[in-house]
Amino acid sequence: MPTYTVIKGSGSYLPEIIVKNEDFLKNEFLDASGQKIPKENSAIIQKFQEITEIEERRYLEPGLNTSDMAFIASQRAIESAGIDPETLDYIIVAHNFGEIRHGNKKSDLVPTIASRVKHLLKIENPDCVAYDLPFGCPGWVQGVIQADYFIKSGDAKRALVIGAENLSRIVDPHDIDTMIYSDGAGAVVVEGIDSEKSVGIIAHKTRTDTLTQAHYLRMEVSYNPNYEDDTLFMKMNGRKLYEYALNTVPVLVKQVIEKAGFGIEDVNKVLIHQANAKMDHAILERTFKLFEKEAMPEEIMPMIISKMGNNSVATVPILYDKIVRNELPAHHFNSGDVLVFASVGAGMNVNAFVYVQP
Repeated sequence: MPTYTVIKGSGSYLPEIIVKNEDFLKNEFLDASGQKIPKENSAIIQKFQEITEIEERRYLEPGLNTSDMAFIASQRAIESAGIDPETLDYIIVAHNFGEIRHGNKKSDLVPTIASRVKHLLKIENPDCVAYDLPFGCPGWVQGVIQADYFIKSGDAKRALVIGAENLSRIVDPHDIDTMIYSDGAGAVVVEGIDSEKSVGIIAHKTRTDTLTQAHYLRMEVSYNPNYEDDTLFMKMNGRKLYEYALNTVPVLVKQVIEKAGFGIEDVNKVLIHQANAKMDHAILERTFKLFEKEAMPEEIMPMIISKMGNNSVATVPILYDKIVRNELPAHHFNSGDVLVFASVGAGMNVNAFVYVQP
């Protein structure tokens, strides 16, 4: 009887500090050459909201850090799964910047975030292997894919996969893109089950493009030439990234759906990285066109970016957890539903997996 990887439980954490769009009215926005953007901030913010649909985002409280968010989300996932954390074979934490202390923008990556989470969970089992996965925004999806490999190989029976990111502390206050980013964490417990029918993770696919695309997301100094020091902030080439996503994500999603033996008409939900609402809608529309389908079901793609912003590796597991906990009234999962989890981000990386709800 084949073994399938299923999600046993989930949890998430969103910081308590809510930052609304109007909170950026006093920012001095500059372009890449250091020149002041001529538009009024009110007009900049209005256009930003029209494109991204972001109205507000969450910022981490000064007394907490990335590992704290990951720990809280993990506790909730473990409680939801009803398991003993000592039975975990792996703890995989997807992130990109590690710990960034309030008031100190230097990344702290030693020990790993996964080791810190295992420590906070008080897990003694030395065979519970904890490691970090920096893979851009698709990190959590890739962590689930890796856990699936471990489980199906027989190396593991159960794993905790976490996506946690603290972006508010590494964004340039003079860069318009600062308004996109937020903080948060999501986690799932996955485990192997033997089943005669296909359930859980059915297929997955990942791609990396670097020849000309590697630096669409990168670290650079502030747009403000008079900034106090040479601190590095996250920067992106938004236009190139948008084009890359539209050209690659629909193709990969089609490939993974067909690899799983389904058509687009079989898919009940697409849980896509909450990066930019306009981009996400365009990705799904293009995916349907690749399947030669014009009509796209209205409720197929849940979106929470308007209230959450883009917290990178955490967007997809938070979205999943909110649906499971009935916090999105228009969306729910039924047994047998076909779900597609997909993401795109720094690297450039794209990945997806098809999941059949048990």
